[in-house]
Amino acid sequence: MPDIDRVLRSNLKLKHLQLLVALDEFRHIGRVAEFLSVTQPAVSKTLAEIERLFGLALFSRSTRGTEPTDYGVTVVRFARSVLADYSRTCDEIAAVASGAAGHTSVGAMVVATPVLLARAVDLLKARSAQTTVSVEEGDLTRLLPRLRVGELDLIVGRLEPGYASPDLQTEALYEERMAIVARPDHPLCAMPRPAWSDLAGVAWIVPPAWASSRIKLNQMFYKHGLNPPADIVESASFLVTLTFVRERGTLGFLASTVARHFEREGLVRVLPLKVPMELPPVGLISLAGRLRTPTTERLVDCLRQVAKSLRQRTDAPHEPRPAPADAAAPATRPASRATERSVSAAARSRRRSARPAR
Repeated sequence: MPDIDRVLRSNLKLKHLQLLVALDEFRHIGRVAEFLSVTQPAVSKTLAEIERLFGLALFSRSTRGTEPTDYGVTVVRFARSVLADYSRTCDEIAAVASGAAGHTSVGAMVVATPVLLARAVDLLKARSAQTTVSVEEGDLTRLLPRLRVGELDLIVGRLEPGYASPDLQTEALYEERMAIVARPDHPLCAMPRPAWSDLAGVAWIVPPAWASSRIKLNQMFYKHGLNPPADIVESASFLVTLTFVRERGTLGFLASTVARHFEREGLVRVLPLKVPMELPPVGLISLAGRLRTPTTERLVDCLRQVAKSLRQRTDAPHEPRPAPADAAAPATRPASRATERSVSAAARSRRRSARPAR
């Protein structure tokens, strides 16, 4: 077998790496040839040349296409990492040459996107309007692989302990409570003090099963002698969550700052129900040992500043919020016993009810 160190350092060319990544993406020599604007024989010849350098079969060929071998998976991961660093370096050099302020790529979880990240980017843009920030929303199962191959510079989200790893560097920014939300005309919004039993029988949109907030939510139902809701949709996207809350009338489970943000916009109501649970803090995840670009460092500084203001707000005494003007029931007049009974019956039947009659 050839000296792998020599192959990686000296023999592999940029076009080899681009071909390997394209083969992994398309899994078909014909589509790779079309993408790279070369002939199919040229793709096959270059792949054979790469495999000869390594002395290993990197892709298996069949009538259905190409599949990376175990060796191929490793080499493709290396190729993605090198190309990501190459692209990042080109962006930084171009930014210096043009007088712009560079580029950074951020993975964002729902807990951080609408408030923490949005405000941090606004702060960054106020300092340097030409800075480009690429944001990819998702959960850790999607974002961590992209961070590890260099396609993301940073992840902003909840520091889930189940995903801790020696190759990751984390920084906690602030603690974040959870809140239960509904659309403003949901029957539960007419109740001054909804109980967990009222929530168990209605439709929900909840975080994925692996999320600590989902596990804690289920535990809250068990704590009150109830089974968790059966009519559920799972999503890690705040857009999907908001859509189902608004269009299907489900209950949503959001970070408190996110819930309050949408409440101020008049899109949801935060139910007056305490959700006492300990959750991992919101923070930053980056790859240990990888130097951050100046642009990423500036964004991190902005994230820390916004997090500081959020900590101060969280630590301040919590004052009850007045109900929005379009609430299902006037804030000054509590719902009647008959209304509460009708709302509870609607919840147990798992259907969206009309507004309670006054």
